[in-house]
Formats: sequence, C-alpha cells, structure tokens
Amino acid sequence: MRTPFLFPHESVSELKELRDGQWSKLAEEVAGLPETHKDSLAFSLMMIRICGCLRCTNYKASLGCTVCSQRAVRNSKAPDNTLLRLFHRAQEEVDEFLETRKNGLRQAA
Repeated sequence: MRTPFLFPHESVSELKELRDGQWSKLAEEVAGLPETHKDSLAFSLMMIRICGCLRCTNYKASLGCTVCSQRAVRNSKAPDNTLLRLFHRAQEEVDEFLETRKNGLRQAA
C-alpha cells in the first residue's frame, strides 16, 4: 500500500457522504477539479490541518490517508459552516501564496 506524505486529492471523493448539505457539496465540487486547481490545493491544506498530517504517526499512516481523513471529518464536532470557514481561510492563504509567487517571478524577470 502506498501512503502519501500529505492528504491526497484522490481521497476527497471518499469524504462526500460523511456529512450532508454544504460539506457534501464542497467535497463533490473539489473532487471534480484537477489536483492542481487552487480550490483543490485549499481543500488539501484544510484537510492537512484537520487530520494533523504534519504530525502523522505510524498508526495513522498504517490506516491510510482516506481512512484517517474520514475519521477526522466524521469525528469533528464542528458544524459544516465552521468547516467551510476553514476552507475559505485556506483559499485565502493559497491565493495569497500564488500572488506572492507571481509577484516574485515578475521581479526576477
């Protein structure tokens, strides 16, 4: 079994059915995007934080990212609107990073 280092895009589709409403819609939309799309990157950033990927243990790694992320979403006491706020915050951070990167490349040229 191959275990990615951080939350993989292919696990997004497995999160759609864990909650109703806004969460399901968000996961479905992101699952249909390429993994390099900025909303996919934002969703991954949010899930890395929710799942604690940077502190991944051997036990969590042995479960695999999909199972770990399903457990994290299922066990979260946060309502959908809180998870959506986390996603929007991650979107802002991705946008800011991309803009900073773009400006840095312009200055280097």
